[in-house]
Amino acid sequence: MAKLALLFPGQGAQTLGMGKDLANQLSASREVFSKADEILGYSLSELCFEGPEATLHHTNRSQPALFVHSIAALEKLKAEMPAIFDDIAFTAGLSLGEYTAMAVAGSLSFEDCLRVVQCRGDAMQASSDLVESGMASVLGMETEAVEQVCIDAREEGEVLQVANYLCPGNIAISGHNSAIERASQLASERGAFRVVRLKVAGAFHTELMRPAVPLLESALAKASLVPPQIPVVSNVDANIHSSPDELKKILVSQVCSPVYWEQSIRFMVEQGVEKFYEVGTGTTLKGILKRIDRSIPCENIG
Repeated sequence: MAKLALLFPGQGAQTLGMGKDLANQLSASREVFSKADEILGYSLSELCFEGPEATLHHTNRSQPALFVHSIAALEKLKAEMPAIFDDIAFTAGLSLGEYTAMAVAGSLSFEDCLRVVQCRGDAMQASSDLVESGMASVLGMETEAVEQVCIDAREEGEVLQVANYLCPGNIAISGHNSAIERASQLASERGAFRVVRLKVAGAFHTELMRPAVPLLESALAKASLVPPQIPVVSNVDANIHSSPDELKKILVSQVCSPVYWEQSIRFMVEQGVEKFYEVGTGTTLKGILKRIDRSIPCENIG
């Protein structure tokens, strides 16, 4: 049988109306949203289905929204193609999506994972509010050239680094806004096709997220982690881990560490994965996959 892998999107993929059709069409998906509303103590389902859109884009709302939507979308996959779960060799998620992957792999319960994700969103939003910072995608440059732009653009006391190694020609940088502005100009001068500011609250996956670490550590300490039943490919090193203590450390370090997404995809392909399923809203990961390896198909379930 073909080896399959499940991919879960991260922050930025959220869209107004996400999950509404799922909830209307499938009782199991509707129950996922209802359970989330009860756990969180506010109507996440109403926010996803009806908005307001500006609130949905807040870090402390978009992160639980994306997690819950992907779990609801997984119910659709279970209903339509239950047999494929015997062939799932790996799970992986982009940034926030790694928590979804952990839950789907059985390492975290839905309730524990949702509580941790809500804490993560709150903590990262609070960290972002401390300093004027953000992220940008540099398109059309080699990885080494983008890394050099970051070195050349940042001034003393500033943070600027690669945050997401997404795919060839698409590298996300993260840091102080002043440094990103200089980097955008430098990248354009050195041949970048385009530099696009990302709609995120702050400099994710850098040391500027360090204030979020104690809160996340505390939330994970209260959660019960067990070895995953399906291998989860980690963002921080594009490898798999099974020790619950090690998994907690990895999830904490992920907040301040770059995401090695291209390397994670290549690892799974090297291990024999023949098809991916992007489970959640949008087709961002499918598009990234095409830039990494066009020969591997990817189907969206959302």
